[in-house]
Amino acid sequence: MSIALLLTSPVMTHMPASIASPHRGSSASRLLQVSCVTKNHARNKNVTCNSFRPIKEVNNQIIHTIPPEKLEIFKSMDNWAETKLLPYLKPVEDSWQPQDFLPAPETDDAFYDQVREIRERTKEIPDDYFVVLVGDMITEEALPTYQTTLNTLDGVKDETGGSLSPWAVWIRAWTAEENRHGDLLNKYLYLCGRVDMRHVERTIQYLIGSGMDSKFENNPYNGFIYTSFQERATFISHGNTARLATTYGDTTLAKICGTIAADEKRHETAYTKIVEKLFELDPDGTVQALASMMRKRITMPAHLMHDGRDDELFDHYAAVAQRIGVYTAADYAGILEFLLGRWKVESLGSGLSGEGRKAQEYLCTLPQRIKRLEERASERVKRQSKGSVSFSWVFGRDVEL
Repeated sequence: MSIALLLTSPVMTHMPASIASPHRGSSASRLLQVSCVTKNHARNKNVTCNSFRPIKEVNNQIIHTIPPEKLEIFKSMDNWAETKLLPYLKPVEDSWQPQDFLPAPETDDAFYDQVREIRERTKEIPDDYFVVLVGDMITEEALPTYQTTLNTLDGVKDETGGSLSPWAVWIRAWTAEENRHGDLLNKYLYLCGRVDMRHVERTIQYLIGSGMDSKFENNPYNGFIYTSFQERATFISHGNTARLATTYGDTTLAKICGTIAADEKRHETAYTKIVEKLFELDPDGTVQALASMMRKRITMPAHLMHDGRDDELFDHYAAVAQRIGVYTAADYAGILEFLLGRWKVESLGSGLSGEGRKAQEYLCTLPQRIKRLEERASERVKRQSKGSVSFSWVFGRDVEL
């Protein structure tokens, strides 16, 4: 589950309160507590603490906000999930595997020749590309967090670890499909020799240990809205890394990234179908949930990324991705615009409550507001010195932001 993947970018981190936050004093304003991400102060003060406590933490999280009557909607969707959702999975025997793209280790001479070819193809690719590709891979490798988080969603979680409910089957099989993404990118990066794998591996361990600030509140409405957005973001991100790999002359890497992007597109379609069905069954509740998630802002699942050195690693990675065009603030607005059209939010009818109509109005004007904000922020960035930062992933070399 990538930026890949990036769901925020530097120009999106200073949105005006009118865009980023609910109205002051409203019940929705309490939801801002969810995104209180802080450094572990116990570590900063060098006091005794549990050595396994994450470096970055999410404080004041809100849980179990879905009312019982909304849970009944998901129970009523079991047959729908069985017949309409599960077909978006591919049988294992029909699925690609990482080894399809990698040198065969059982053939000594051919293996070493193919590894040398990988190293030759990648030796001139710039560091900024590898920073973004590593960030995408690390995001994919934090898959245990994403499966755990989906299994917090009331009404659809896997209650036993092996439940045969269609929702549980989907979560496990989706995880199994996504697991191949990080495996493949990790092995390719290892073989190319262009990145410091030990620092990369430390970042993965830190990230899985830190978890994520999902803002789901155990609410499947929020969860499936988020995954719809996120899967489209990873489709865009991997598609752009494929495009750049082609320009750098590595057609194998381009095929790898393109294959992963195709998976993300299929998963995006599945998750948007769930939300589409929710709009059919409960348009008022769904449009309010969508507005709530956008007010809280959709953030990348790897936003707690840390390598033990750089406290702002995620922001630096996102800045490089923005600069080389892998994932940008314009993409964020474009995804929202796409989803609003896919779910026909503008044409929701008279069945909306007053709060629902307010949510609809807010959502339909939001993409243009974000675009205007992005344009102003981009102009400010152009006038400022770009600067550079040292990335441990590329042996401490400086990369322009």
